[in-house]
Amino acid sequence: MNQSIQNFAALGGRLLLAAIFVISGVNKLNNFSGTAAFMSSAGLPAAEILLVLTIGIEIAGGLMIVLGWYTRQLALILFLFMIPVTAVFHNPWGAVDPAQAQQQTIHLLKNLAIMGGLLHLYAFGPGHFSIEARKSETASLS
Repeated sequence: MNQSIQNFAALGGRLLLAAIFVISGVNKLNNFSGTAAFMSSAGLPAAEILLVLTIGIEIAGGLMIVLGWYTRQLALILFLFMIPVTAVFHNPWGAVDPAQAQQQTIHLLKNLAIMGGLLHLYAFGPGHFSIEARKSETASLS
């Protein structure tokens, strides 16, 4: 594959992967009380504290992935973060209503795909268009 295409594909992949985290974090911030109530209804203790942490992880983590800064570490953190989130909020076997079970199955599969993307990012890093690549180039010039 052409190196230029590969570099742009890595950047595009990071942007698309990060979008769901940044947008989700901003939406949670804009509907803080509603999201906290939803989290409490799922049985989570200290929902407001967990929500503040969630918003921070999603927005900061997403933006850092866009920039390609501490990418592998962030990809692993977001991957681990998604395990309990997916288990608690997207359990199709816990739904009573068949339509709700179908909807939760879609969300479960979406989250698994995102987790796959995060593992790929963890394995291969951010690519050429990233802060990490620039730091590496600068270090090699010194």
